[in-house]
Amino acid sequence: MVEKILDNLNITALNKMQEAFLASENFNKDVILLSPTGTGKTLAFLLHVVQRLKQGSGVQALIISPSRELSLQIEQVFRNMGTGFKVACFYGGHPMKLEKQSLIEPPALLIGTPGRLADHLRKGSFDPVNIKSLVLDEFDKSLELGFEDDMSFIIGELSGLKKRILTSATKMEQVPAFVKADQPVTIDFLSTSTPDKLTIKVAKCDSKYKPDSLFNLVCGFQGEQSIVFCNHREAVERLCALIADQGVGVEMYHGGMGQEEREKALIKYRNKSAQVLVCTDLGARGLDIPSVKHVVHYQFPVDDTVWTHRNGRTARMGASGSVWLLMTQDEYLPAYLKGLPTEEEEVSECASPVLSEWETVYFGAGRKDKVNKIDIVGALYKKGQLSKDDLGLIEVKDKASYAAVRKSKLKNLLKLLAGEKIKNRKVKFGILR
Repeated sequence: MVEKILDNLNITALNKMQEAFLASENFNKDVILLSPTGTGKTLAFLLHVVQRLKQGSGVQALIISPSRELSLQIEQVFRNMGTGFKVACFYGGHPMKLEKQSLIEPPALLIGTPGRLADHLRKGSFDPVNIKSLVLDEFDKSLELGFEDDMSFIIGELSGLKKRILTSATKMEQVPAFVKADQPVTIDFLSTSTPDKLTIKVAKCDSKYKPDSLFNLVCGFQGEQSIVFCNHREAVERLCALIADQGVGVEMYHGGMGQEEREKALIKYRNKSAQVLVCTDLGARGLDIPSVKHVVHYQFPVDDTVWTHRNGRTARMGASGSVWLLMTQDEYLPAYLKGLPTEEEEVSECASPVLSEWETVYFGAGRKDKVNKIDIVGALYKKGQLSKDDLGLIEVKDKASYAAVRKSKLKNLLKLLAGEKIKNRKVKFGILR
């Protein structure tokens, strides 16, 4: 089964961490899996879970994650595995009525956030008696966000539980007693040293012109994608507006935004319509985005754990990346970064930023309307007269679909697709703003 799944995912082989996790001596023991962001923990635990599933046996495995975005990311990976098992994903902001309808024929795997899963259990929406496997993904983050009561309640309801898997990109001081982990095996692929292909640099600037220095810094990346981290959402909004005013594709991401707003921001960043993502530490982990080339700390992380998670967005899976600390003359490295090897560079003024060649278009139809990627490609190629080089990443969601289109082709595309149909129905079409 593993070979078929890897073939479906176009993966030739497991990495060392994944092989260690799936090793037979750990199969019947509770496991704590520690590995950096972007190393394939999701695939590792899903491969384990799927080997224990049986058709027609109700909900047999439960995965709890701290955020809607991470839950949906896990669900998508499982769907791409092509296992034949039904999966459902529950989270806040999603209609409970629709979630209950999906339980009429129970999924073998259920994924969700602590609060929503606890609500369903309290209402008796599904029977937990057959759940044998439990995964607590980014476990420390769930506790950090105050989910302890819900998680304790959920685990207390799982009377038939045989296997617990806890994952994190940072070490946990102590596993809470309510998890009831029985002498867990720890698989530790974390390293205290800086990855070989990660370069850490300090960019000095005048305190009066720090926002302008940030713009000059990201311009110096010559169009390569970057993530800028701030400690407060007000700073995120202010910096995002400054960069956008210069014509550079930028999106913001923080907890004050609605779920739909955050999802659209990530779509535009993933397909490279946006070159810069400015965010709070909500974007430090659990986001479905590829490894980026540059991470910028506009403001210092509150501690070394946040530092690790922010930096985990770059230099992933053997790729190279750079981390930048944008510091004014009166700022000093925090204590947890003392002794850190850094290179210091001057930030040059940006004369002409490299702008994105892509724009995101949307279709007002998705999976719920039986629309798939082939339908979107067909509309853009045949009706929209695009070539392969004119089309970027395509994403099909439940109620809408999105595609990156080369800006030079956009005006003609809008004319050609005006009033056109997909799957014999007229759908709304336009530029994603």
